[in-house]
Amino acid sequence: QVQLVESGGGLVQPGGSLRLSCVVSGFRFTVLTLSWYRQSPGKERELVATTTASGGTTTYADSAKGRFTISTDTSKNTVYLQMNNLGAEDTGVYYCNGKGDWPYGGDFWGQGTQVTVTS
Repeated sequence: QVQLVESGGGLVQPGGSLRLSCVVSGFRFTVLTLSWYRQSPGKERELVATTTASGGTTTYADSAKGRFTISTDTSKNTVYLQMNNLGAEDTGVYYCNGKGDWPYGGDFWGQGTQVTVTS
């Protein structure tokens, strides 16, 4: 059974930082493309950042560029999202997603972790 388990969310003041973690089990980590999504109150889920398991290729939403960093640790089957200079607009539930590269397939989601930015 494939599991993605996020952690690291919480309450933070504007300008603060958080690091989210997502541990993957039950699937070969190195053949995944890994992403973080965010769902803010009243909005649709949006893509924040994506990386290959090796970390060689990363992409970011415009809102995340310069503030967020996605990275992986293949020895721990873990993908991270370092978030700096957080603002109220970053509040939401953050979801980890893994998609199996061809020919493996698969589209897997974690349960989400809440991030609340408030003074």
